[in-house]
Amino acid sequence: MRIILAGAGDVGKYLAKMLSSEDHDIILIDPDAESLNNVSAHLDLLTLLGSSTSFKTLKEAEVAKADLFIAVAHSEDTNIISAMLAKKLGAKKTIARIDTHEYLREENRAHFKSLGIDNIIYPQRLAAREIVKLLHQTGTSEIFNFSQGKLSLFAIKLSKDATVVNKTLIEAVEIDKNLDYRAVAITREGKTIIPRGNDVLLENDIVYVITRKESIKKLKKYSGIKNLNVNNIMILGGSRIGIRTAKSLQNNNNLKLIEIDREKAVELAEILPDTLVINGDCRDNDFLCEEDLNKMDALIAVTGNSELNMLSCLLAKKAGVKKTIAAVENIDYIDIAEKMGIDAIINKKLIAASYISRFTINANVASVVCLTSANAEVLEFVVSKDAKITKDIIKNIHFPKDAIIGGVVRGELSFICKGDTLIKPNDEVVVFSLPAAINKVQKFFN
Repeated sequence: MRIILAGAGDVGKYLAKMLSSEDHDIILIDPDAESLNNVSAHLDLLTLLGSSTSFKTLKEAEVAKADLFIAVAHSEDTNIISAMLAKKLGAKKTIARIDTHEYLREENRAHFKSLGIDNIIYPQRLAAREIVKLLHQTGTSEIFNFSQGKLSLFAIKLSKDATVVNKTLIEAVEIDKNLDYRAVAITREGKTIIPRGNDVLLENDIVYVITRKESIKKLKKYSGIKNLNVNNIMILGGSRIGIRTAKSLQNNNNLKLIEIDREKAVELAEILPDTLVINGDCRDNDFLCEEDLNKMDALIAVTGNSELNMLSCLLAKKAGVKKTIAAVENIDYIDIAEKMGIDAIINKKLIAASYISRFTINANVASVVCLTSANAEVLEFVVSKDAKITKDIIKNIHFPKDAIIGGVVRGELSFICKGDTLIKPNDEVVVFSLPAAINKVQKFFN
């Protein structure tokens, strides 16, 4: 696929890295030569110095031949204008990153469509949704639902008390044969493993598991996870993510939001009537303790400073807070944050990439998830009529070794895949894949 990326900021760089590993033809446009040189030194792609809102630059990039144009520059206006121009000049599909929530209203989305922008993405809202979803999932750093919850993917960090620790996957299955699940990946010391039956589960492993709703409770038990009732919540930072999260939680929880800027705190108090907004410095440990940090069930750190978010969660853990969630924008910090004991990490770049990835795959994909703790993706394919995957049972089709089929949704039924499973047309199939295998995987579903 020929893809043009407009913007070599954090999101653009991450997308370029992710997509270049999947054998796409990529052109990266940015007006800053240093940013382009930084990317081209590490990735195999073409760069073009110039503005993505310039007709000259877009024509030089041969935008008329583009299968996908993705505008993720820092400026919302730049993204909107460049996506409009790209569509007018012949790009097949366009995506623009936005920073204004009102654009997401259905009537406004229709206006964007008429202007030539096929999809818009607002990472802050997606991040807030992830936080709300993670908040009530004790022990999981990530959870994703497929086909309206008929299948779920959990990322579970194994505690020393986990029944499955020091057992092979084959032995773990024997603990309870009625428990329906499949371990599709293990992240250990920063490396992601596609597991086989003889692989041993170790303490502190992050295990990615596909399961059905009815198996979740038992699965947590064998992983050493204890149930947690979350009611008292503290949010650090009145960022857009913090505001969206508070709006979602304030009606059913006791909520405190700490904001360092006095004027902004006053504004937030007006737009969040059921949230206790406090003007204070998140960096002041004594202040946080005075605000009853030790009585909180959960801490959500979403200031604009990743290091502060991480350290605040560490302080919260020492104070006895059972659930901590941190916004970490530097991808290199994610592994460090997990080793510090932070329960869940939110990263807008990965969330944006998850949304955009589905448009780069040449198969019918219902959803794509880029995982925070693993350099991997989870894809939900809708199987076409004559797809290669339907020709034989799974163990005979030579599926790529760097990918694994987790589960299948067939109408109202859902089940975990085994070697003798036969995939049928119109099935929705959840696949875990390392980046290098994605091109091979999609060929099974075309």
